Amino acid sequence: MFFILSKIFEFLATPTHLALFIGALGALLSVTRYRRAGCALSGGAIVLLLILGFSPLPALIAVPLEARFPPPPEDAPAPDGIIVLGGSVDENLSGVLGRVTLADAAERLTAPIALRRLYPKARIVFTGGTAALRGSQYTEAGTVQKFWREVGLDQGDILYEDKSRNTFENAVFTRDLVKPQPSERWLLVTSAMHMPRSVGIFRKAGFPVVAYPVDYRTTADFRGFGAPRHASRNFTLAEFAAHEWAGLAAYRLTGKTDALFPAP
Repeated sequence: MFFILSKIFEFLATPTHLALFIGALGALLSVTRYRRAGCALSGGAIVLLLILGFSPLPALIAVPLEARFPPPPEDAPAPDGIIVLGGSVDENLSGVLGRVTLADAAERLTAPIALRRLYPKARIVFTGGTAALRGSQYTEAGTVQKFWREVGLDQGDILYEDKSRNTFENAVFTRDLVKPQPSERWLLVTSAMHMPRSVGIFRKAGFPVVAYPVDYRTTADFRGFGAPRHASRNFTLAEFAAHEWAGLAAYRLTGKTDALFPAP
């Protein structure tokens, strides 16, 4: 039920969707006796879209997320294992086309190639089933396995968890799969913006991890703010950031994390 409700809420509360819904409602009201209210709603929707598309607001709400967990130092001890979270491929499109189709967070899949060279003895685990609301015959794990075999990373020694549908299930199912020991050190590879929520969930599941953030969308500080070249990029940044802040609140309220904004 949590998974279904989260998907419905995500669709309705996505900033650009919300602005479009408000604008559509305003347009409908403007041809009724509530014309004044309709015009106000339509105008508000346009202003919201302009703010999301051309202001630094999306970056302002994204930077704290990406800056929360810095990468580990270069002289850090070698890990015993590496966990890679899903969200980097379109499993349905890949399955239908018969070829791997990477999504926005492709660095989640390319970073382990370099990590394998640095830490050849570390176990690698990929976790990701399907995030489709109605389910799918294809899984992220199956697509990623195909990709990693094609690039030579998978020599038959990588574990794949293919049942999870969200980050909470990533943590629980991976913990049950690898049964980590207290003395072991595991890296968690996921997008920098997704890292605070991910670390908090893994901690709550009794699986301490070391953050290895990738897929940055900002400089992780407040440098370089300016008008974006394309509004679509700002819309995407706003949607990712809003999704993570809402997820942090939802997971804290439902007891899936111990902190609203997990810290290193």
